[in-house]
Amino acid sequence: MITIIDYGMGNVGSIGNMFKKIGVDAEITSDIEKIKNATKIVLPGVGSFDNGMRNLSEGGFIDILHVKVVDEGTPVLGICLGMQLMTRGSEEGVLRGLGWLDADTVKFRFDVESVNRKIPHMGWNTVETVKNSRIFESMYEDPRFYFVHSYYVVCDNQADVLARTEYGIEFVSAFESGNVYGVQFHPEKSHKYGIKLLSNFAEL
Repeated sequence: MITIIDYGMGNVGSIGNMFKKIGVDAEITSDIEKIKNATKIVLPGVGSFDNGMRNLSEGGFIDILHVKVVDEGTPVLGICLGMQLMTRGSEEGVLRGLGWLDADTVKFRFDVESVNRKIPHMGWNTVETVKNSRIFESMYEDPRFYFVHSYYVVCDNQADVLARTEYGIEFVSAFESGNVYGVQFHPEKSHKYGIKLLSNFAEL
């Protein structure tokens, strides 16, 4: 069973509907007992970093997520803010992140005279994979995904970088480290590309 964590910070319904569309059993829950039985986990997220970490803490999710992800090696997919929460922390806030990846979350900064880019980065953009991954297996040619974000992840270890995207600078749009996967884009809003990625995650 794929368990979508409902901690009050994501469009969990859209993700659940996407799994339903592809015929995959998934449950949206904030029930710790159900999370204990998860075989795969999706950590979505829309909003600010500190609010996300505060909701995870106040909801009692952090300890069980550490057990599932770190101790048991359960595959987990972080989406947008969910990806950023997996890092050590963010320039957006002061709270510590989950720390599942040696990485930090930083803000887009552009010299407006040389780089004409609006913040947030919003809309469709191409994603280029830099290593093989089962979640991108048999992906459609020239994959494009939908983004909405003002912050991005910087990985210490380049071996963790799964995909990159250009928006004024080249940034990490997906990472993979063992059983931990993160995507900065929204697969649930990315039509056939998102369907393929979520199908691949379900088949891990």
